[in-house]
Amino acid sequence: MNTPALPTALAEIVDDFQALTEPDRLQLLLDFSRELPELPDRLKNHPELMEQVVECQSPLFLTIETEQHDGGAPDRVRIFFKAPPEAPTTRGFASVLHEGLDGLSPAEILAVPDDMPELLGLTRAITPLRMRGMSAMLGRIKRKVAALPQHA
Repeated sequence: MNTPALPTALAEIVDDFQALTEPDRLQLLLDFSRELPELPDRLKNHPELMEQVVECQSPLFLTIETEQHDGGAPDRVRIFFKAPPEAPTTRGFASVLHEGLDGLSPAEILAVPDDMPELLGLTRAITPLRMRGMSAMLGRIKRKVAALPQHA
């Protein structure tokens, strides 16, 4: 599949999903759910530092942090998710976004098309409500990045 608007890591994930049949795509999503990184200690016991994505059926929380290497505008965005193990679809979506977006520049994240979740080819296998949840995760990340001072 041609995914020129997507950052490299995210494009590779989309290509991996597109290369599979629908049942295998679901398995890949479950595989991703097991790969969602744990929260760093500074966030684990501080829910006030995370924002709930209420559009998700399962409780999902996220936050972003920025890295600045020249003292100016943020040049890298770090993304953190908290999702319960008993919510593998939600965790899988979060893991896809983490692997595909974490460490990118604000501009790269803001350039990701809003319909990117649909590119995974899961719209017939996953309920529309769950698909809206992933779209909401991406939207929340992009809104938080857009609100950064001097995002570039």
